[in-house]
Amino acid sequence: MKKDVIPVEIRGILPANSGCAIFVGNDEKVFVIQVEPNMGAVIGMFLRDTPKERPLTHDLIASIFKGFNISVERAIITEIKNATFFARLILQQENELGRKIVEIDARPSDCLALVTAQKRPLFVSSSLFDQAEDMSKWLDEINENGGSEIE
Repeated sequence: MKKDVIPVEIRGILPANSGCAIFVGNDEKVFVIQVEPNMGAVIGMFLRDTPKERPLTHDLIASIFKGFNISVERAIITEIKNATFFARLILQQENELGRKIVEIDARPSDCLALVTAQKRPLFVSSSLFDQAEDMSKWLDEINENGGSEIE
């Protein structure tokens, strides 16, 4: 893997006024991606392996992938423009014709849900990681007060 990406993980989820704050990062830095309230709940369910009565959209996508022998390899949060994050989902398909890697544009929230559900790695581009505001202090304070879903 190229050195232009940095491994990260979801470090916390916090309901916010306009949705849900997903704290993403590593031991060096944590930054926040705002997602819709429902997506925050879905990502939290996947993180906690919460049983569901019916398949969610991301479960359906995983079933479709499985049917076509496609696996989620990883997701990369690539950049931020005008306060909007962008991401890429890396898929692999293997069949009798060979192995194919496909990279598709996807919302970061969908990438977070899919890699969490599939237990696959999450990365952030080095340039985005460098420019993102470090929110580690805030996450630590939230966790000290018992506010984040993940510690």
